[in-house]
Amino acid sequence: MQAFNYSTPASVADARAALASGARLLAGGQSLLASMKLGLQAPEALADLSGLADLRGITVSGGVVKIGAMTTHAAVAASADVRAAIPALADLAGHIGDRQVRNRGTIGGSLANADPAACYPAAVLGLGATVHTDRRDIAADDFFTGLYSTALAEDEVITAVSFPVPQAAGWQKFKQPASRFSIVGVFVSKGPQGVRVAVTGAGPCAFRATALEERLAANWSGAALAGASVSADGLNTDLHGSAEYRAALIPVLAARAVG
Repeated sequence: MQAFNYSTPASVADARAALASGARLLAGGQSLLASMKLGLQAPEALADLSGLADLRGITVSGGVVKIGAMTTHAAVAASADVRAAIPALADLAGHIGDRQVRNRGTIGGSLANADPAACYPAAVLGLGATVHTDRRDIAADDFFTGLYSTALAEDEVITAVSFPVPQAAGWQKFKQPASRFSIVGVFVSKGPQGVRVAVTGAGPCAFRATALEERLAANWSGAALAGASVSADGLNTDLHGSAEYRAALIPVLAARAVG
């Protein structure tokens, strides 16, 4: 790994200043550090957010679960409040990667990185969440813009994510067995944001399967998706599966997620 400067911002303002000076933010480091070890990324400076206690924690109030950006996957999975309010979200967090990833990786880091096969983007989009930053609130539908691409400005810092508590929600993932990333993952919900079906792993970034949403809005049951199909146009093809294979998985996993 190449040499780099290392700093520990004392505030979000310090983190923003570090970004403006060319540093990369270090959250859990489960994606960035691996990329650096492989020589795929070579930042000259890292600003470690682990000391910012204000960016950690979970609150439930007014029908909303709010999770600080530096809250780990393990903390979300273990939270009694999350398990009571949105069990599917706790289930998703509890099956991200392995124990090391869950105890080091953070929700803010996952969303900022926007890996096309990451799990959290499906939950954010599938629940109609809001991503809070140091300067604004970004609706889930506006956040993911493409492959490893988001609506974040270069010097913008995610501070928290707010999830409306749904009437019903479910999550299903067909995982790559070594990395546990989603070959296809589907998050479904019915609640304040209407019926939503969000897919990860299948395309360049998380997206909503609107045709499946229409069926579930008329009949919230797995049976409503019998015979449903999703177009393979624009979906990923790689050594784990073709675009057509991923397209076929989406309605199957959505039906299982509904239960």
